[in-house]
Amino acid sequence: MNPGSPRFRRTAATAVALALPLAALAACGGGSGTGTSAEQGSGTGTITVWAHQGQASEAAALQNAVRTFNSSQKKVKVKLTLIPDTDYTKTITATDAAKLPDVMEFDGPTMANFVYNKKLAAIGSYVSAKTLANATPAIKAEGSIDGKQYGLGMYDSGLGVYGNKKLLDAAGIKYPKGLADDWTAAEFTDAVKKLAAKDSDGKSLDLQESNGFANEWGTYGFAPVVWSAGGSLLKNGKAAGALDTPAVTSALKTVQSWKRYVDPNTDGNAFAKGRVALSWVGHWMYPAYSKAVGKDLVVLPLPDFGNGPKTGQGSWEWGIGAATKNGKAAGAFLDSLLDDTNVTAMTTANGAPPGTRSALTKSSLYKQGGPLQLFADQLAKPCGDSDIAKSCVAVTRPVTAGYPTVTAKFSQALSDVYGGADPKTALAKAARAIDQDFSDNDGYRLQ
Repeated sequence: MNPGSPRFRRTAATAVALALPLAALAACGGGSGTGTSAEQGSGTGTITVWAHQGQASEAAALQNAVRTFNSSQKKVKVKLTLIPDTDYTKTITATDAAKLPDVMEFDGPTMANFVYNKKLAAIGSYVSAKTLANATPAIKAEGSIDGKQYGLGMYDSGLGVYGNKKLLDAAGIKYPKGLADDWTAAEFTDAVKKLAAKDSDGKSLDLQESNGFANEWGTYGFAPVVWSAGGSLLKNGKAAGALDTPAVTSALKTVQSWKRYVDPNTDGNAFAKGRVALSWVGHWMYPAYSKAVGKDLVVLPLPDFGNGPKTGQGSWEWGIGAATKNGKAAGAFLDSLLDDTNVTAMTTANGAPPGTRSALTKSSLYKQGGPLQLFADQLAKPCGDSDIAKSCVAVTRPVTAGYPTVTAKFSQALSDVYGGADPKTALAKAARAIDQDFSDNDGYRLQ
């Protein structure tokens, strides 16, 4: 979704929003099994591949990767089908497992649901050890369940606060240089207030409000507040006692207090046009912001609410259909797709952090000393989705077949709080609803 539009950006970001009605996922299928295995097959012949149709440059990079693979050898031929972004997850959800392709792309948070409904097979036996080892830790964390790898991605994502150095300096604001000296929540709030006092309309912060918060932007963009406060969306299969703690309640009350200083950003240009000095958003805005702000652009971590600064991560991943008859050929294609040439071409097209160690190290944007080094530094400290310690930074959204309920209830609570609701009441309501759904579905356990 483009910032400022009703739908959260999937073009240069591609990592963030499940703009589709994910609640439908939980009700589909009758799965509950991780034992589904793809057939190895001969490793030759034609295989089918499904992918989402993102921005034109992404589609071109993928189509070129397929052409190169097909022309580089004669054993395997890939037949690629691009499905419109807005229909993609709904299409996989509505398609019987037996009719899904040999290889398919999927949005990271939907993975556990597709495994639960026996639509994805573990890929460890089919992709090479080199491909698995070269995946970044954060990408591997998003694509694994119970020690089994079901997905790997060409790129990842990251959140931060973009700052306008000229405006920060003019207000006498001291800002972080990186993760080591990040703002506390109180310091960030103080900066927001001081900047607003210097601003003609009293607005100093962009939170991408025009996207709305009762959607995946709400979860992706602000679950880091929960994690940084020492809480979790889900812990040991329960939201109560994790999502609705006093610390999380206090943190969301702080976020609520920022609203008076937030530019609604209906035109998507609040930061680019200098109306605000701070913008809470992800890596995908770098091209536009860099062009608009130039040398005055600084990239800062999100504030620390007590458990260290945190960021969301995760994006589209690639996996093997559980019903494939040719897992060996599927794995060979994934090995090619995830090589440096293709990963670099794709991340050049969409500006995202590369999902492989080697491509990330070479990236002009994300390498040490690069303008977006912060995002790479964050992804180098992955938490996974359960052990969210103070020392880690990049947190994977809950890897569970019940994720659609988790994100729907949390994002609605966030939206309600931002609109003025009592944080304690809203979080308790969300936690009860999540736990009831999990109870009704036997905890979405994968057996």
